[in-house]
Amino acid sequence: MESAYLFTTALFLVGLFSTKFHVADAAVVWFPAHATFYGGNDASGTMGGACGYGNLYTDGYGTKTAALSTALFNDGKSCGGCYQIICDAKKVPQWCLKGRYITITATNFCPPNNALPSDNGGWCNPPRPHFDMSQPAFETIAKYRAGIVPILYRKVRCSRSGGLRFTINGRNSFELALISNVGGAGEISKVWIKGSKTNKWETMSRNWGANWQSLSYLTGQSLSFRVQVSNGRIRTALNVVPSNWQFGQSFKSNVQF
Repeated sequence: MESAYLFTTALFLVGLFSTKFHVADAAVVWFPAHATFYGGNDASGTMGGACGYGNLYTDGYGTKTAALSTALFNDGKSCGGCYQIICDAKKVPQWCLKGRYITITATNFCPPNNALPSDNGGWCNPPRPHFDMSQPAFETIAKYRAGIVPILYRKVRCSRSGGLRFTINGRNSFELALISNVGGAGEISKVWIKGSKTNKWETMSRNWGANWQSLSYLTGQSLSFRVQVSNGRIRTALNVVPSNWQFGQSFKSNVQF
């Protein structure tokens, strides 16, 4: 009985919000949340952030991004994940752009504001699921004057252009690899690194956000990476970083999920 109800509800949402959704999507459960926006009309204020991405254009994400509340951010494990968002026109038809939806990437953290109540300014306070979207992304689904709107969201596959991107930071025996432009599930769960002078894959640990660290001395070696995303799929980028690499450089691979 419950599954039939969910299916009927999903079908209703499909018809209500967009003609672009397919019947195959109807059985997917949508979750309620709220959305606000930040970063200005050019999204310049969204660059960087708690996932460690720098320029969101060069890292493959552009302006279709959002900062997630504590309930969704999962201590950085959600970085790079993709969400499809629609404004809940049933609740606020005056603020929603009917029939519009957007797919965003999680690139930042929306911290709680415990000085304010969760329903009046403390939008990202636990346990609220909340998306603080870039302004251009927000204005794709709702009117600017709304400020905050109720939404419905679901996890979706990330579609990226080009291969995985690796940026090497750190110094000496501390390599900090920022991995970006990740397709498929988007969220990285495990990373391994191997220098050209070794025969063993070394497990890296998450330092913060999408930054993964190694404590081995790998200078002067070409570097290979093995990346696993949250659905268990793995891709290997062999010798993606040449032996003459330097800290601060970025390298594009030819592998993608």
